[in-house]
Amino acid sequence: DRDRILLAGFSRGGSMVWDVACRDPAFARAYAPIAGAFWEPMFPACNAPVDLFHTHGWTDRTVPLEGRPLRGGTVIQGDVFQSLHTLRETNGCVNRQPETAPIEGDGALWLRSWTDCAGGRRIDLMLHPGGHGVPKGWLARALDWFEARLAAG
Repeated sequence: DRDRILLAGFSRGGSMVWDVACRDPAFARAYAPIAGAFWEPMFPACNAPVDLFHTHGWTDRTVPLEGRPLRGGTVIQGDVFQSLHTLRETNGCVNRQPETAPIEGDGALWLRSWTDCAGGRRIDLMLHPGGHGVPKGWLARALDWFEARLAAG
């Protein structure tokens, strides 16, 4: 039942999650990439809106938030913020800035949520102070987020 699937992936798997969300949005009900983004050249637009919960380490040097060239510039990891921009455009989000941006755990988690998107879709970004890894408590947070998306319809 695709309406009950949360597709998640880490690093290159996180980038794969971005690609699937963009190119085959009906594959899963929602998407939760970690430490990945689109690769360049970037998609100019996605095929349909999706719910997405992206997690990334603020100090990630393996997949930097800004992206980076590899193999002498023949392959380029994309910019997370450009990936989010493309998805906000596809989702029909009204504002560039998120509606909420709380900081939790004495500054350990920076959260940003775009909830003004068309059709009740939303985009959530969680930045953590670590590098290329999955932050403690991610699984419970991601499942809570997904269950809330299921309840929202």
